[in-house]
Amino acid sequence: RSTKKRWINWRGPDSVKPTTRVIGIDPGTRFTGWGIVDAVGGSITFVDAGVINVSNIEALPDRLVQIYEQLTAVIARHQPGAAAAEGLFHHKNSMSALKLGHARGVVIMALARAGLVVGEYAPGEVKRAVAGYGRAGKEEVARMVSLQLGPIGEHKRADATDALAVAMCHALMLGTAARLSL
Repeated sequence: RSTKKRWINWRGPDSVKPTTRVIGIDPGTRFTGWGIVDAVGGSITFVDAGVINVSNIEALPDRLVQIYEQLTAVIARHQPGAAAAEGLFHHKNSMSALKLGHARGVVIMALARAGLVVGEYAPGEVKRAVAGYGRAGKEEVARMVSLQLGPIGEHKRADATDALAVAMCHALMLGTAARLSL
């Protein structure tokens, strides 16, 4: 077997299901990562990923508008059928947490306006689903995303990899829910 897998097998090769395209979002007020995977039966494959960079815009309201508009364009281009965003975590700086909450609100609104039900996962849940350990570091999560999805191209920021991890987590949860409902 090749060590470069492009899929995660949770049901076996004989399960044939329709494709579910999942978008994962790692919200931020300066950099918002997005990642898209296709979940087909028992496999998850990489589709695309990127970062919405609004760090050059000074005013928070203007940044939020750009996040919304650019994310709406990504949604329109890729037509996901499922969505998830990373939830808030405990933040030492209350102002940073408040601003991050604004960005999350804009992300959730963009996804909801596209008709998507939004799953939300705490950072520890995402890490546990992708790396097997809820306190895994960013490097370990990035390594596991790369191992499981194969080469995904060069992204200048970890936000895109984090967003792919969110999408993978949601795809795995959707697969588990589908198996339990059988």
